[in-house]
Amino acid sequence: MNRSTALRWLRRSAAATLLLFSLAFLFDRLFPLPLPDANGGSTVVLARDGSPLRAFPDRDGVWRYPVRIDEVSPLYVEALLTYEDRWFRRHPGVNPFAIARAFGQWILHRRLVSGGSTLTMQVARILDGTPHSAAGKLRQILRALQLEAHLSKDQILALYLERAPFGGTIEGVEAASWAYLGKPASTLSRAEAALLAVLPQAPSRLRPDRNPDAARKARDKVLSRMAELGAWTQADVHDAMIESVAARSLQPPLSAALLAERLRTERPQQRRIGTTIDAGLQRALEARVSDYLVRLPERTSAAVLVVDNATLEARAYVGSAAFGDAQRLGHVDMVRAWRSPGSTLKPFLYGLALDDGLIDSESLLVDAPQSFGGYRPGNFDLAFNGPVGAAQALRLSLNVPAVDLLDRIGPVRFAARLAHAGLTLRLPRGAEPNLSLILGGGGARMEDLVGAYAALNRSGIAGRVRYASGDPMIERRLLSDGAAWIVRDILEANPRPGYAPGTFDPGSRPRVAWKTGTSYGFRDAWAMGATRTHTVGVWIGRPDGTPLPGQYGAVTALPLMFQIVDSLPRSTVSATPQPPPASVTEAEVCWPLGLAFDAAHADLCHQKRKAWVLDGVIPPTPPERDATSWNAGLVHLRVDAASGARLSAACAKPQERELDVARWPSRAYPWLSRETRRRASLPPLAAGCADDGLDASQPLRIEGLADDAAIARAPNSDKPASVRLRALGVDGEVMWLVNGRLEATTRGAQPFEHAFADKGAQTVTALTPAGSYAQLNLRVLR
Repeated sequence: MNRSTALRWLRRSAAATLLLFSLAFLFDRLFPLPLPDANGGSTVVLARDGSPLRAFPDRDGVWRYPVRIDEVSPLYVEALLTYEDRWFRRHPGVNPFAIARAFGQWILHRRLVSGGSTLTMQVARILDGTPHSAAGKLRQILRALQLEAHLSKDQILALYLERAPFGGTIEGVEAASWAYLGKPASTLSRAEAALLAVLPQAPSRLRPDRNPDAARKARDKVLSRMAELGAWTQADVHDAMIESVAARSLQPPLSAALLAERLRTERPQQRRIGTTIDAGLQRALEARVSDYLVRLPERTSAAVLVVDNATLEARAYVGSAAFGDAQRLGHVDMVRAWRSPGSTLKPFLYGLALDDGLIDSESLLVDAPQSFGGYRPGNFDLAFNGPVGAAQALRLSLNVPAVDLLDRIGPVRFAARLAHAGLTLRLPRGAEPNLSLILGGGGARMEDLVGAYAALNRSGIAGRVRYASGDPMIERRLLSDGAAWIVRDILEANPRPGYAPGTFDPGSRPRVAWKTGTSYGFRDAWAMGATRTHTVGVWIGRPDGTPLPGQYGAVTALPLMFQIVDSLPRSTVSATPQPPPASVTEAEVCWPLGLAFDAAHADLCHQKRKAWVLDGVIPPTPPERDATSWNAGLVHLRVDAASGARLSAACAKPQERELDVARWPSRAYPWLSRETRRRASLPPLAAGCADDGLDASQPLRIEGLADDAAIARAPNSDKPASVRLRALGVDGEVMWLVNGRLEATTRGAQPFEHAFADKGAQTVTALTPAGSYAQLNLRVLR
């Protein structure tokens, strides 16, 4: 070849190459790669261990879990590349030797003996949907070359791992591994890897859930090839062939469904969402809730939230009783629904009162009928208990003492303190926080309540519950360390229903600080429980707000809460008492004054109690709020040494002595024993002394029956024994209590009638708002 011929050949080659590249460039521009949208497709929400909780199909209804190469078992990648395309890392997208071999075998046998498609060509077919024809094969080859020009080998392999067909609407090895085997693709055995490597060749014919024999033969073929090519040892292949082919029925995961939906809505661009949920605990609690609701009225739903106290991460999230149950409104997420919290806010009120120095754990409070500016709270059982300690008032969830404390602290301040700690209360439009807040007169969300209750085991620091990996830790102080410890100790001392103190040894059961709540009209039943390691919230009711008569926190939600607590992982620290912080000490306090016991003035201590006090402060008994009923707790008197009668300021006797009398709040007197009343009574005013104003309360007596009388129903009558009484000596309102239970309200001398359904001793009390009272004891014979 002379020089001119060589130059001419080079020019023609260069022109041909340029033309070829131009055509390729033009083809690439006219027919761009149909690469999937990175922000589109299906989404999978994962538990903390990587297992799927719920998968959302793409717009075509395909289930596909995003997965990276390093998240797939190396055994699967090895089986796939060895069996499907050994030269994947070396060829440019097309293997001409494989194509020539396949064409020759087709000529010789008049049928397809082995395929010539590379893994890249298979990806091209998956993305482009090329038909099974000569033209389709050419198009597939061109697309494969195009893929190799634009993507790396790992990117092409990742497309295959995510989009290879595995039967039905299942695509990708991760979705197939969970669907057929119930495990992540990262933990596949050799037998499982071989099965999933061959399944895309004929996904309908080889589906292990429908054709296990065919699937086994295909799997064993792959295993034999791996041994022949020396990829796996003969011993490993032999062991793999022993494994049976067992597949589950294809059911997409549907656990923590409402949380998954919530996170997907909040993160629309994220296709793989990791959560803090414990998959095993989640499934167990969903089953437990479903079984528990069988005994409850129809259309009842429930919600459960379990949070790790150390991290504030949610471990279980049951948003409704049955997702998708139209009758129960299973699509409504009750974990974040606004509902009346009932009495569940009371622990925080008592904690704030401790921090303010208003009370210690045994401060004297009075549970008696009274009005707070026209607001008249009553207890759940309509009965009143008289004088009670703060701890007992909280454990019994008494309403009047709680409203009294809130009135002293201020509802606006209380609501603001809760909101600062993350527990926002929703009020009607234009309404201001009022005294009904503490009895459920506002709206709250379960997730906020749980975040606040976690403060009892987090040194008083509440926080926002975290659901997804990477959620920030948001914390705010709700109570001091000492106040949180005292409140928790009070609630932990409340025995479990059915177990009286000292009659049952719970062994390693965790100590639980628990509180129940019931909203007005039996619309919401709550149970909140806090252990050292976890905080649990349970709500039961109807999402549409219709009542569930007879269903309330203590009987409806509390048993489920304890079942859940007992099913949580246990630790020795959960069952052992925790010593108090340095700010909490134990002291002996005395009723009625509430001060520390002083042996030098033992006569002023009518009842002695051991109390937890905060920062060494022992607050006195809170003063009575109404000026008309107010009594000084400690009255200092001058008395006649001879008669014991008290002396007014201008009155003098030859021999006098001083006397201190400890008085009880006026509303507590109907519940005091006769001896305690005697000790708290003032001596009579000495004859001839001017009125000192200490006997200012109106005298009150009951007319209609003598004290200690006995009554019975009329002979041969089915009507119960009844009385007709009147209160004399007062013109205003009179409240009538029978055995501590408010039965009626009259004015002046209006009659009070009552029928006694039970036999035995009965106590009738007439009580005025000013604290004056009269009491009548009687016996019902029949």
